[in-house]
Amino acid sequence: MLCAVARDMTMLVGIDWKALYLTSRSIDIIIIDLLPFDILRDGYFNVTVIETVLVDRATGHVYHIERRPSEQGRSVLVETGTGKDVVGQGWNVRTGVHEYGGSAALVHDGVAYFSNYSDGRIYVVSLGQEPQAITPADKPYRYANFDIHPRHPHLLASILEDHTVDTPATIVSSLCIVNTQTKSVHPLVSGADFYAQPKFSPDGKRLAWQQWSHPDMPWQGGQVFIGDVALEGDSVSVSNSVRIAGETGKVSAGYPTWANDSTLIFTSDHSGYSNPWKFEGGQASPIFSEAIKEDFAQPMWSLDMFPYSIVDSAGTQALWTAIKDGRDTFYVVDIEGKNPPQQIDTPYVAIRGLQTLSQADGQVVFCGQKVDESENIVQASLSDLQNGSFKLLKQPSTAVAFSKELVSHPRSIALTVPNDGSPLYVVLYGPRNPDYSGSNIPGERPPCVVNIHGGPTAHVEQGLDWKKQYFTTRGWAWLDVDYGGSSGYGRAYVERLDYHWGEVDVEDSILAAKFLSQEPYNLIDPKRVVIRGGSAGGFTTLAAISIASDPKFFAAAQSSYGISDLQKLEEFTHKFESHYLNKLLGGTSAEVPEVYKARSPIYHADSIVTPLLILQGELDKVVPKEQSEAIYQSIKERRGDVEYKLYPGEGHGWRQEVTMRDALERELGFFSRVLDISVIL
Repeated sequence: MLCAVARDMTMLVGIDWKALYLTSRSIDIIIIDLLPFDILRDGYFNVTVIETVLVDRATGHVYHIERRPSEQGRSVLVETGTGKDVVGQGWNVRTGVHEYGGSAALVHDGVAYFSNYSDGRIYVVSLGQEPQAITPADKPYRYANFDIHPRHPHLLASILEDHTVDTPATIVSSLCIVNTQTKSVHPLVSGADFYAQPKFSPDGKRLAWQQWSHPDMPWQGGQVFIGDVALEGDSVSVSNSVRIAGETGKVSAGYPTWANDSTLIFTSDHSGYSNPWKFEGGQASPIFSEAIKEDFAQPMWSLDMFPYSIVDSAGTQALWTAIKDGRDTFYVVDIEGKNPPQQIDTPYVAIRGLQTLSQADGQVVFCGQKVDESENIVQASLSDLQNGSFKLLKQPSTAVAFSKELVSHPRSIALTVPNDGSPLYVVLYGPRNPDYSGSNIPGERPPCVVNIHGGPTAHVEQGLDWKKQYFTTRGWAWLDVDYGGSSGYGRAYVERLDYHWGEVDVEDSILAAKFLSQEPYNLIDPKRVVIRGGSAGGFTTLAAISIASDPKFFAAAQSSYGISDLQKLEEFTHKFESHYLNKLLGGTSAEVPEVYKARSPIYHADSIVTPLLILQGELDKVVPKEQSEAIYQSIKERRGDVEYKLYPGEGHGWRQEVTMRDALERELGFFSRVLDISVIL
């Protein structure tokens, strides 16, 4: 039995407060009764994260890579059907290529090739055996994005990132061939700043790949190339290379793969939206007769992001994912262009790791999330997808089952920016707990967490996220803001942020909260809105309380590894993003120093009066800890309300269970203190 004491000292005895509804300042003390540590342990902290899905096309066996917070966040290659680890405790199947990694393993004919994070080398292993290194031990190299030569399976194409001189300006990227028999590495393609997705044609005679150079990011000016492959003994070379799609700074093309020996498939945003294209007969052309105003590819932050698979033996049909209203959906695409694309609605709103399982049977596997169910590895044919019939190869690993009645579902809302009429996309999760008996204050609206995604060229997925539910089951609303500059809504929406980072994102975030607190919505309490974000989202958070038009709007703020000094970010960040600011801010710090200073929260810390919690990883190379510590010290010296927590062993994002637990509990505790909401567990 639970008891709460209101400010008017009325005793509310005998009410079941299982909803944990952290309401208004009118309530001083709420004693809660919902096993919060269970929902944390099984819904967020100790559940493995499926990073990607792999298929051994020689055997048809399915594998996946999973990240385990309980094992210091290491990534493990697992045979999905048996649940057996392919590698033991001492191995971390992860790569640092482009810093964000991805595509760290490949399995062919029962043999796995993987990058080991601690030393960067490629290892080969069969299930039940010890891994053996196949790349040199004395080289500071990183490898990723492997592809097996179809006629000579001992030859492995790979990205090679050379850190011999380990500064952003001197790291060298290329494509290479790894000979798994002689355990040697040979150069293949070089000259660009970045490479991705090397793909041999089925006959092994041609190679396709994506490349781009500074100042572009891959989604700004990625280019697709093809070249002829020549083999002499164990020597492999590429000649007659030609760019077939993409244009520096104007059109992005990427994600190439071969449908058959003569047809290459890829994506291009030539129309303003990333749509399927093909190259055959020496000509590149869109597959759709009329462009669809949806993005059929996401920005390639990670190398294992791939939006489609070929689903027939002739290479005439593909299954594609696209982003529609902020959710992932499937399309069956006729590569020959004879039939219009056919959308398939499924309950999966976040889809990753789409792979062909069998072209002959039209079978695919993917990692899918529903709005009310954690990620699964799903097997289905095209007809299964259409009929809603799915085979689950791996289901969520939770020791305690939680009712779906506890889950708050996402509500997509399209707003309009008053000044220029631009759209503004947000997703709201309302407070939800079926046991909550209601507030004793007429007309009371909930406090709200405004969440700012990182990137900034990214968007927030709508699959079940227990972190959000941790707040909504406790009476908070949660608002995801896909501010101008977010992906998934076309190139023009992304380019709203060009030259205006720290302005458009900040004002959109404030506008979104204000709109939803007013007519016709009236969904949140404008006096109890807090803001949070990590990385680029942390920058927007800090900017919102320092340089915004209304820096006092938010009642509290939480920044995780957020950027406070843009010039320092430009100086010290890693190679992949070292020129990212050029377009976001309109030039380098040497070219527009006044912009860098005006948009850097560190130079406006004396304007911060909003209580601030700062969380930071000790080993972060993307946003070094000095950024967070500088703004902390600045506020602390003024005796402002600021807290700082440094997590040992963590980088850019949390991977360890102990960190994840502390960060989330610390955040809720901080917001509750600031809003005078006291909770006794």
